[in-house]
Amino acid sequence: MTTYQSIEEGLPRNRPNGSENDDDKIGLLSHIKRRKQFLSVVKVVIGVACIFAILWFSLIFFNPSDEIENDFEWADPNLIIAKTGAVASEVANCSQFGVDVLKEGGNAVDAAITTHICVGTVNAFAAVQSDRYSLLSSRDNYNRGGFMLVRLPNGFAEVIDFREVAPRAAYQDMFKQEPLKAKVGPLSIAVPGELRGLKLAHERHGKLPWKRLLEPSIRIAREGFPIPLELYVTMKMYLYKIEHNKELCDIFCDENGKLKKLGDIMYRTNYSKSLEKVAEDVNEFYEGSIAESIVNTIQSRGGIITREDLSAYKPTIREPLIGHYQGRKIITSPEPGSGTILLFLLNVLEEYKFHETGRTALNVQRMAEAFKYAIARRTELGDPAFFKNITAHKERINEIISKEYAARIRANLSDTHTFVPSHYDPEYATLEDHGTTHISVVDSDEMAVSMTATLNHFWGSQVMDPNTGILFNDQMDDFAIPVPPSIERFWPAPHNFVAPGKKPMSSTSPTIIERPDGRFEMAVGASGGTRIMSAVTQTLLNIYEFNMNVLEAIDYPRLYHPLLPNELFVESGFSFDILERLIKIGHVLQVISERME
Repeated sequence: MTTYQSIEEGLPRNRPNGSENDDDKIGLLSHIKRRKQFLSVVKVVIGVACIFAILWFSLIFFNPSDEIENDFEWADPNLIIAKTGAVASEVANCSQFGVDVLKEGGNAVDAAITTHICVGTVNAFAAVQSDRYSLLSSRDNYNRGGFMLVRLPNGFAEVIDFREVAPRAAYQDMFKQEPLKAKVGPLSIAVPGELRGLKLAHERHGKLPWKRLLEPSIRIAREGFPIPLELYVTMKMYLYKIEHNKELCDIFCDENGKLKKLGDIMYRTNYSKSLEKVAEDVNEFYEGSIAESIVNTIQSRGGIITREDLSAYKPTIREPLIGHYQGRKIITSPEPGSGTILLFLLNVLEEYKFHETGRTALNVQRMAEAFKYAIARRTELGDPAFFKNITAHKERINEIISKEYAARIRANLSDTHTFVPSHYDPEYATLEDHGTTHISVVDSDEMAVSMTATLNHFWGSQVMDPNTGILFNDQMDDFAIPVPPSIERFWPAPHNFVAPGKKPMSSTSPTIIERPDGRFEMAVGASGGTRIMSAVTQTLLNIYEFNMNVLEAIDYPRLYHPLLPNELFVESGFSFDILERLIKIGHVLQVISERME
């Protein structure tokens, strides 16, 4: 979920009247389950004397308040107009902490760091699962990796890549005989990069002291906070797992060893102590006492991460990918992120001029076919440092994001037929990745941040260090495993095989958009694994082609095609005529109803 706070109170639109009741909560849960991923959007309209931020206000939010003890309110999404600056995240109190940083003279990078650490503190252990039913956002602690796209007031932009890497002792065939070990357990843990990535961003662009940015998270972890809905839902889903895992139960269970309830106070005492150490020196995580505890825990369970792995980790500064859509500049993340695919999709769909004809069955068919081509192109991506011919690979990426290549794809895109996966010419088998959390921030100087990070599966590796309060990721599962071809006869992608120091491929696509006059317009990103690329694309189409406001654009039903299996997933809300036409064309539809269990 994405929640927002602005420097001012803001002007909510379409806010429901009346008090909450059980029926409201049931309806809300159904709505949450309907959304497969959540987008975070900050859109800024420049006026003569001020900046207005238009954001999606999520289903669950806090009233603007300095009181940690406030209970959650329940509401439908709201469109908010606010002056000067804004923060969009999944937890409104965390967004408010980011706004507090802006009020104190901090900038967008400072606010993003504060908000991000807070989200990982409050929504501990929750994750997006990339099946058709899952809806919660992935985060925990600072054991993640991701990408921060920063746009400075002068228009300069860069990407800080803090994606996890494979340990030095990792090797290509390590999961070949037992693939499940890539998903669960100590071998699934990759070397985390988040803290060094955030610290690098702060050193390059931050204003307030590093320690100040972590203070809100330290406080709520130590003093406790009410369990929010989405965390409670995931706790209930995995009740047995929690109650039979001592480390987890120490946090999520009451004194009788039973799962805590919605609104009960949760304490993360050991985690707060770890945060205090990190606030003094980030290297405590990579080289100090925290590193020692992390390595001892992982190795005692049979893992391979070493002190040398942690101390050697360094984030990477990358040039963003640049594209153009309707005269706007699209700034997005390069590999191992998937901004390449976002630009590809926008290029393919731009020339159809959907704004002239509206959301017809023909235009939905064109989107679906474009998504199939996009997933096929994603199989060519990976860690750019590990391609055998780096120059040739760069040339291929430049080709994929070109208008000329998009024109060739459009020429082959059928308005009347859909095809088997091989028609779309994937080089290798497709690979699903999993959950993310996204934060968007803009400040009064038009510095903007779009940041996406991930722990991967729900509960990550399911290995937790009780001394530090840190739950470890399972990012090794994002690598391809060298096994024989699937029934579709596609081999796994060798450029995404495990190798020491390698970063697994990611679907994250943090994006910033500039108006035709070069001024900042929007920061956008999403959660939901491989659904991210099509979700962001459809949201931008809704805004720029179908003339929706940001709230309408995000809440409108979406479709998604994974290529393998060859099924088109469609959220409820599309007209019967459109669905009937898609079936006649030959699509196998999976309609996602509003109520899924």
